[in-house]
Amino acid sequence: MPKVQVVNMQGAPVGEIELNEQIFGIEPNVHVMHSAVVAQLANARVGTHSTLGRSEVRGGGRKPWRQKGTGRARAGTIRSPLWRGGGIVFGPKPRDYSKKLPKKVKRLALCSALSSKVMDNNLIVVDQISFENPKTKEMVQLLQALNVNKKALLVVENNDTNAMISARNIEGVLTARAEALNVVDLLKHDFVVFSKAAVMKTEEVLGNA
Repeated sequence: MPKVQVVNMQGAPVGEIELNEQIFGIEPNVHVMHSAVVAQLANARVGTHSTLGRSEVRGGGRKPWRQKGTGRARAGTIRSPLWRGGGIVFGPKPRDYSKKLPKKVKRLALCSALSSKVMDNNLIVVDQISFENPKTKEMVQLLQALNVNKKALLVVENNDTNAMISARNIEGVLTARAEALNVVDLLKHDFVVFSKAAVMKTEEVLGNA
């Protein structure tokens, strides 16, 4: 089973933690992680682009001129796609870009992303992340003590509101609840900082998946 050093909020080692090998110690599956990223980004897309067809363009209810006798081509509406100001032929319409992944594939992608962080020594476990009040300055001091000088994902328990508020104004730092982890956030950040309780919650959630 993979072991990771546990540090306190001052960055000093206080012990070790054994991680679930099925979650933090598997061989990362690059293809599955790519599929999960594509699906997540696609699900975030909103198909709002739209054009008006000839039946939706305002006006054009009257026939411009009579059918015969004018010498001009017959026309039924000034909103024909052939006319300036007319409808658009086969233009884009709102569509659903969402993609669905099987539950086991989602779990494998998350476990692969977490395992890759462990393999790269970019997963940090803090025994307890707690703030009496939301303080951005204290969060900056915590990250400096952990030698986190790049983009970081801070994974906390659901009730660690003060920690989440303390980190939200720091550039390059994102917080996430342990039960709401996603592959994009894990791969996008260089470091992943877990509280010890968040590690246990993650193992509980992914262990039951």
